[in-house]
Amino acid sequence: MPSTIVALEAQHQPLPVEGFEGFPNTLTVYEKTSTREELHARLRNATVAITTTVKFDAETLDPNVTPHLQYIAVSATGTDPVDLVAAKSRGIRVTNCPGANLDAVSEHAISLYFAARRRIVLLDRKTRAQPSEWKREGSLNKYMRLPDGSPPLTCKDEVLGVVGYGGLGRRIADLARALGMKVLVAARKTPDAHSPPNADSDRVPFDDVLRQATVLVLAIPRNPQTLNLLSTAEFEKMHTHAVLINIARGGIVDEAAVVQALKDKQIAGYATDVYQVEPVDGPQDTPLLAEDAQDLNITMTPHLAWFSRRTLKNLGDILKATVEGWGTGREINVIV
Repeated sequence: MPSTIVALEAQHQPLPVEGFEGFPNTLTVYEKTSTREELHARLRNATVAITTTVKFDAETLDPNVTPHLQYIAVSATGTDPVDLVAAKSRGIRVTNCPGANLDAVSEHAISLYFAARRRIVLLDRKTRAQPSEWKREGSLNKYMRLPDGSPPLTCKDEVLGVVGYGGLGRRIADLARALGMKVLVAARKTPDAHSPPNADSDRVPFDDVLRQATVLVLAIPRNPQTLNLLSTAEFEKMHTHAVLINIARGGIVDEAAVVQALKDKQIAGYATDVYQVEPVDGPQDTPLLAEDAQDLNITMTPHLAWFSRRTLKNLGDILKATVEGWGTGREINVIV
């Protein structure tokens, strides 16, 4: 029988115009899937599901809900929307699309750095405001100053700490070095028992990176080991000039703790593309949008660091090859 493929989020997924080739299949495409009721109804007869952000939790992966499901293709690098333990227990294959967005996300990380360090969004707002504070005061440089009152750093004065040194972390490090920054690559906060001996021998201890970095960039997956990786204890160790850049996943940074760290002037800024609850819809979803956080150096973008022409081309090519690999028995990009 043909595989029944259901694409749940065409708004994020560059699906092949000609469909998936090499094995018999039918493809049903939905622009977006917003509710659990929609999700379960659409998956009822699916053999293959293509998702990007729609969550596949244990309930969705119950055989009574998805009796025919054999394969979940995640059209993204991260697989955190899928309960991998539940998928593995049912023998459901899960794949991802690694490396499609390295250029876009690394460049977005650098843009968030400049926005946080140079206060671009705030200065735009202040420059546009009428009557003009700039004209009245003669300068707006007070808005660019660090918490201790000193002027902002430039790239040649920055020490960039990279947490996560896969393809994305390496690309960010290369861009930072090209800008003149000193780069420190952080060792794991907690050593991995499964890592080969001396795996982190060429890296700087995690706490040392926290103390030395004036820019800290997160480029790691979200998993049980990285949830709230940065919280109150870590912010207390960080450099007071530091700006924290998160283009990884929500939940890695304790959002309430980072707001408090900014209030206490323990760090200088936070810029993020990702959130613990997405999409965000006010302070009930994230303390970053609370009224008492409005004057803090926080820059937010709506999980679009990945979005570019090159990413979509790469993602479409990888997704097509990955699904067709599953269908023809030549699997690639397997997670479970």
